[in-house]
Amino acid sequence: MTEVIEAVTVVDGTGAPAFIGDVAIDEERIVEVVPREGAGSGLVLAPGFIDSHTHDDLAVLVHPQMEFKVLGGVTTCVVGNCGMGAAPFPAAAAMGAVLHPGHDLDPWDGYRGYLRRVDDTAPSVNVAALIGHGTVRSSVMGLDDGPPDDDQIAAMSRLIDEGMAAGCVGMSTGLTYEPGIWARTEELTALAAVVAAAGGIYTSHIRDEGSHLIEAVDEAIGIGRDAGLPVVVSHLKAMGEPNWGTVAAALERIDDAGPAVAADQYPYTASSTMLAAVAASGRIGTLVTPDAVVIASTTDHPEWHGRSLAELADRLGVPGDRVATAVLDAEPVATVIVHSMSEDDVRTVLGHPGIMVGSDGIPSLEGHPHPRLYGTFARVLGRYVRDLGVLGLEEAVHRMTGRPAEVFGLVDRGVIRPGAVADLVLFDPATVVDRGTFDDPRQSPDGIVGVWVNGARVVTDGVHLGTRSGRALRRRGERVSRTGSASA
Repeated sequence: MTEVIEAVTVVDGTGAPAFIGDVAIDEERIVEVVPREGAGSGLVLAPGFIDSHTHDDLAVLVHPQMEFKVLGGVTTCVVGNCGMGAAPFPAAAAMGAVLHPGHDLDPWDGYRGYLRRVDDTAPSVNVAALIGHGTVRSSVMGLDDGPPDDDQIAAMSRLIDEGMAAGCVGMSTGLTYEPGIWARTEELTALAAVVAAAGGIYTSHIRDEGSHLIEAVDEAIGIGRDAGLPVVVSHLKAMGEPNWGTVAAALERIDDAGPAVAADQYPYTASSTMLAAVAASGRIGTLVTPDAVVIASTTDHPEWHGRSLAELADRLGVPGDRVATAVLDAEPVATVIVHSMSEDDVRTVLGHPGIMVGSDGIPSLEGHPHPRLYGTFARVLGRYVRDLGVLGLEEAVHRMTGRPAEVFGLVDRGVIRPGAVADLVLFDPATVVDRGTFDDPRQSPDGIVGVWVNGARVVTDGVHLGTRSGRALRRRGERVSRTGSASA
């Protein structure tokens, strides 16, 4: 049955000027886009948002309605970022036990098994998967901090080959986390070359986002150049006040590298990650103070959620320079929110052409998550487009739809045109806004009127209809070209 969405402002995901028109859907495809004269309804119809940086690998299985994403207009999640992937299963399940306690999953065999499980589960969003280097490395080497030998490189390469053959879109690294922190550039380049041969891309949570930001960006660019594949620098930022402003030089490096290098960003001045990684980096007391580090999730101490390390130092009766150790002794897998970035830097990065938008939300629904898990895309549209004018509406939508579809090789996604898949979001540009705060983060945005995933309506007037029409999106042999667009 054909559904027609009438008299809307069509922002088609390409960056082209908006126009008033009607859009017809039949089954899962857009079949007609017809401009019309006169005033429209005031609502904007855009391609569904593609969250280019998520950690929803297991969330799509244990929370398949994915309200925290789809109610914000997201129709596709790129999972497997920061080196943390969904296979091999034992290593992936260990992270799942941290993020989703009490949700035991039956094992799957490699990425082929994972993507099949996504299809069988049918979440409310689509899933495109990256192979997590850290998960692969720990499966082969455990937590060995030395360089891999030839046999270990071959074993990791076989796991990466399996993932690429299954339909993954590339490989990610997390070079501030164990075991990625121990991987040398030579190892990463060798494994990235395996991904390149299969037509994938390389994304990286780079080695340093503080005083060595530029060197870390250069390493990522060099890996892509030497391995012969496109690169995405994950959640580009400069942490710590002494480093604010260096994002401009990082953007220059990315520009100089050409169209094969991209970056993503979340529009907030706070990050969120594992407390163990923050403590190991030495940033507490140097780049950030204990009052800027707030507990997001724990296993056994929910009363700590939303409390800063400075508050916990008083509560636990330990000095400020030892409180992180005390918390980790009790909660080794605690996650935190770290307030360490500059609003000027956020605007500089977001205003730069080609930057994609990714939430980087940690889907720990039992804790006190960063509000970016719910509100990233509405925040761009409300705060940075409508209120501050950092970028225009058409450009912002392109960064959240057509641009990531090109970069990740998601064919027939991210655009409104006849023949494209009907992943769509309808929103009110006058009212769309993120509602979550750091004190009260579990708030879905206002202004999201409707969401369609593969042609099926999932959200109406901010209410999830219970529809679960998402599926795994497999790379089908298309190569992301050195110009950033998909090609056969």
